[in-house]
Amino acid sequence: MADKDAGHSMFGLNDDEPTRQVPDPTPTQGTTQPGAPQYVYAQQPPQPAPASGGKMLQWLVVVLAVLAVANLALVLVGRSQFSDFATKQADSINLLTRRMDSSDERYAQLRGQFQVTSEKLGLTQQELSRAHELAQQVQQQQQTAVKQLNQAIAQKASAEDVNKLQSESNEKIGGLSTDLQGTKQDLANTKSEFTNALTGTKGELNGAIARTHDELVALAHKSDRDYFEFSLPRKKAQQKVGTVTVQLEKTDPKRNVFSVYLSFDDKMTERSNKAMNEPLYFYVQGASTALELVVNKLGKDTISGYISTPKGFFPTTASVLQSRPGA
Repeated sequence: MADKDAGHSMFGLNDDEPTRQVPDPTPTQGTTQPGAPQYVYAQQPPQPAPASGGKMLQWLVVVLAVLAVANLALVLVGRSQFSDFATKQADSINLLTRRMDSSDERYAQLRGQFQVTSEKLGLTQQELSRAHELAQQVQQQQQTAVKQLNQAIAQKASAEDVNKLQSESNEKIGGLSTDLQGTKQDLANTKSEFTNALTGTKGELNGAIARTHDELVALAHKSDRDYFEFSLPRKKAQQKVGTVTVQLEKTDPKRNVFSVYLSFDDKMTERSNKAMNEPLYFYVQGASTALELVVNKLGKDTISGYISTPKGFFPTTASVLQSRPGA
């Protein structure tokens, strides 16, 4: 027992751990010689398995980090592409808006000119409707005549009846043709009058341009329109004439062109690179004809001119004749 304790103490083992004694390799007769050393073998504790789970966790963290960086890159690229797309869409919308404003201004000019022409001519649709009705009557008479001739031939009517029927049809058709010819002549005359009236209207709107104050006073005396002078001494300067506000944007004295903003009917429109003494037409709500703006003096960052309106359209604003009664 003392040897056993000494063996345990020698190998640092606890008393509770199992031990196995191995007999002396040279026993005699199954007996142990006194004083012979005894050998005790202790079992080595099991070694822990390598920590493969830690490496797996490290690889998983690396993969997640790579995926996070990739997702962040995709988000940044998508945001940049969306920003570019939004910018392009905004530019397209602005271009369409400018085109719509330009179309509205052109429509206002054409509408004003056509309204002036229509009022001078007093043209109605009565003559055109009459011509259309006569054409329909001629067509119906021709169809009726052909139908009657076919019926007469089918019934083997006498040649006398056929000739009589054909003569009556020719007379009716001839009368309608005469009416139609007269209507065509009336339409030709109306077209000629319309062309002459349109030419006169263009002359009235485009030809009567006042280049000085004295010419403007003379024009106001002989015209049935009102004239209002304005003067803009610098860039961004603006002046209100009746319900229209004129604001100077820029001038180019070398080319004799200017750009202004016109504000009326709760909207603002730009007129760019307009020539001096060139009539600029625009239509204001409630006006019977188009309004006309003319710049007859142009310098560096300064313009002056006048606005022409239908008679009495700006009743509370002094016209060129009212501001200088003795002129």
